[in-house]
Amino acid sequence: MGLLGAHVSAAGGVQNAPARGTAIKADAIQIFTANQNQWFPKQPTKENAIAFRENMEKERPEICVSHDSYLINLGSPDSKKLNLSRKAFIDEIDRCDACGIPYLIFHPGSHMKAGEEECLKRIADSIDSCLEKRPNSHVNLLLENTAGQGTNVGYRFEHLIDIINGVDRPERMGVCFDTQHGFAAGYDIRDEKKWNDTFHQFDKIVGFEYLKAIHINDSKRNLGDQVDRHEKIGKGLLSIETFWCLVNDRRFENIPMILETPVKDESEYYDELVLLRSLIGAKKPV
Repeated sequence: MGLLGAHVSAAGGVQNAPARGTAIKADAIQIFTANQNQWFPKQPTKENAIAFRENMEKERPEICVSHDSYLINLGSPDSKKLNLSRKAFIDEIDRCDACGIPYLIFHPGSHMKAGEEECLKRIADSIDSCLEKRPNSHVNLLLENTAGQGTNVGYRFEHLIDIINGVDRPERMGVCFDTQHGFAAGYDIRDEKKWNDTFHQFDKIVGFEYLKAIHINDSKRNLGDQVDRHEKIGKGLLSIETFWCLVNDRRFENIPMILETPVKDESEYYDELVLLRSLIGAKKPV
């Protein structure tokens, strides 16, 4: 099975996140390495980063991934916002490198009515620009599939592989598949056959070698609605069979699987992790 976990807070410093993962019995965690809603957030100190690495060795989580700022748009047609986004993305890479975080997950970008094809190329160019400035970075960049809300690209598997094929260093790239986003984008994963059909498409178009992480979310919106609205596991329009397929799919062994469902407090993730683990090796739900 994959490494089950959740997004946890880095409040008080990134070094506090690993213990929060242990508290909910997470095998994997996801964090924001800085405030996700600011262009110029307070940066973790060298001491914070060292303590984070030390605590990852001590605590339960086996891996931590990072999600970038919601402000970043690597496909923006506005030159000022594009430059801000590229600089902020380099900062994201630097923080991951400092903390020893192997994966940086990001939404590809939005075309802002300038057209998808141009946007996809601009995203690839942005990635090249950032990696050229950080040639010695060890961070892998994971494109997250989107629901297709607004002018977001990345809601089709074809978008993801177009970006990967468009960069100079595709070996530095990967994909994080979000179950809610995929469903809202039109990929039906509600039963075993549809699950396998969807991931057959993924393998054919993108390639399983690029699948590096999963976001586990139920959906408040229906198939093909193209609206990004997460729900707790078992409370939304996906099925328990969806998540049974996920945790029993041998192709996903050792892949970090991160809950991002709506919670008031991350301690609520504990019960959802118990539910997901109860499905491992169980009979298929009816």
